Formats: sequence, structure tokens, C-alpha cells
Amino acid sequence: MMHDSFVHKGKRKILVDYLRQRIGISDEDVLSAMNDVPRHLFIESIFEDYAYEDRAFPILAHQTISHPSTVAEQTELLQVKPGEKILEIGTGCGYQTAVLLAMKAQVYTVERQKDLFDFSKKKLRELGMYPKFQSFGDGFAGLPTFAPFDKIIVTCGASVLPTELLKQLKVGGTMVIPLGPTDEQVLYRFTKVSQTEFEKEEFGAYKFVPMLGNTNQ
Repeated sequence: MMHDSFVHKGKRKILVDYLRQRIGISDEDVLSAMNDVPRHLFIESIFEDYAYEDRAFPILAHQTISHPSTVAEQTELLQVKPGEKILEIGTGCGYQTAVLLAMKAQVYTVERQKDLFDFSKKKLRELGMYPKFQSFGDGFAGLPTFAPFDKIIVTCGASVLPTELLKQLKVGGTMVIPLGPTDEQVLYRFTKVSQTEFEKEEFGAYKFVPMLGNTNQ
């Protein structure tokens, strides 16, 4: 049974106020989704009391759940609209996936760590949240069968730009991705203005877990 108490809901409201006032998130759809999604259910119970602080926590497979502020900023940059077809690279524990689903996006998501793939699938199902497609596979390859996508979000740092993902964007679509070496990345938004042309915007330094190829059973 999903345990989401009035205390949890109160802490979420405080977090959303923090994201609005201190971080500067202005997209009310993002804030509403983060107010709705119970982050504490995506992390180890020993961290539950701290789930609504702006902190990252370790999850399975030596990965981390991103800071709420990072999730909010990436999602705001994506400019999600209901019904849009979004490819997420790096399902992780499923929290970012849940935020996108709460925003009524059609989510296609890929995870290369089998432990996280299994955990996120079970957790999202328990919450009654269903991506259009959830894949265990190599994020670098994307999901060409389902392309083109309106938006692509990459939740792990890539040392080089995965051009295969850009091919899977529709013209007019955007991709939000952290790029750079493993110790620190810069967050970028690419907008596909034609089949061969992209506009690039830069949004400052972040620290993400590295993007890895292939899969890990």
C-alpha cells in the first residue's frame, strides 16, 4: 500500500514554494506535478524524512535520484504540453518519469540498469502511472521504432552529444541534455529547426551521473 500522509503532502507544498521562490521555477504545470508526485516513495525508506529537501540520494545500481531543483529545471526547460510524445533517457528510479506523466505527457523511457528498470516499472505501476513504453536498453540508441519525438530529456551526463537522439527529434522539437566530463556537465537545450540544423542554448553547470552505453543485467 502506498503511504502518502498529510505530513508528506505538507512537505511537498513547502518544497514547491521553495522551487518557486528560491530556484525561480515559474512553470505552474511543473510545480503542480511535483506537488502531486510522492518523491519519498522513489527512495530508500531511511531517507524518507529528508525526501522533500533539495538533496540527491543514492538509489540502486550506484546511481542517484536528482535534486528536486534539477528535476524542476530540466522539466521546465522541456516546456512540456499535455499529449506530447517525450523520450526519456535514464528512467532511474522513475521519479522524473512520474513528473512527466503527471503533466499528461506520453512518455517513452529507457534504462540500462536492470535493477532500476525493474524497480521503476513496479513503482510506477503501484502508483497507477503507465508510460507508453518502458524499455531496458541502451539510451544512446534511443527508441527509433517510436520516433520522431516532440521532446527528449536526458537525465544522465553525456561526455559527447548522442547524435542518434537528435535524429529522433521532430523538426521543432527540443532536447534537454547535460554534456561534459564525468565530474561536471553543462545543461543544454537543443531545438531542431530543420532536419540538419539545431539551435543550442546553455543553462549552467550541473553534476549528473554519467551516461553509459550498452546494458547492465
